[in-house]
Amino acid sequence: MEENEVKDLEETIEETAEQAAEEAEESRTAEDAADRTGEAAENEDAKDEGKGEAKEGKGFFKKKEKKDKRDEQIAELNDKVLRQMAEFENFRKRTEKEKSQMFEIGAKSIVEKLLPVLDNFERGLATVSEEEKNGAFAQGIEKIYKQLVTELAEAGVTPIEAVGKEFNPDFHNAVMHIEDENFGENIVAEEFQKGYMYKDSVVRHSMVKVAN
Repeated sequence: MEENEVKDLEETIEETAEQAAEEAEESRTAEDAADRTGEAAENEDAKDEGKGEAKEGKGFFKKKEKKDKRDEQIAELNDKVLRQMAEFENFRKRTEKEKSQMFEIGAKSIVEKLLPVLDNFERGLATVSEEEKNGAFAQGIEKIYKQLVTELAEAGVTPIEAVGKEFNPDFHNAVMHIEDENFGENIVAEEFQKGYMYKDSVVRHSMVKVAN
């Protein structure tokens, strides 16, 4: 083989080696790039998963916050309704009590006007003689008087007991005092005008004489 041919062969081998080295370098570069691309993709996937989880977490807390807020609103509305119901019940009871008090005041006013009529019946019957008591007129008046007393009793009007009872300023009005050994101390000896009660309240105090 001639010298020129040997040189040409050596040059060809060197070129081939250099080309192979370049191809190998390009291949390594491509593999490195592919690896980096794969890692980047995995990182992106991981980030996406993290974002998804974060979004899901945010969504969960957001839903929870909305639910808590809704529960608070429901509790406030329930409390408001209960307060209004309690206020209405108190108003109803107060109104019924006021109506009852107004009715009792009106009834007492009517009873006060009827008591003088009852007194006149008693005074008139007290003046009737024994002979006249058997007459039709006297008996008719007595029946009317008894009917009036019965109606008043059914309405809650009752006479106050006085004679022989201990003097009580809540029920009796002492207009005279006497010294009498037949009565105990502070005992009502005589009644000048009968007192009356309407249910639990005094309409008119008994006008009495008290023994000391």
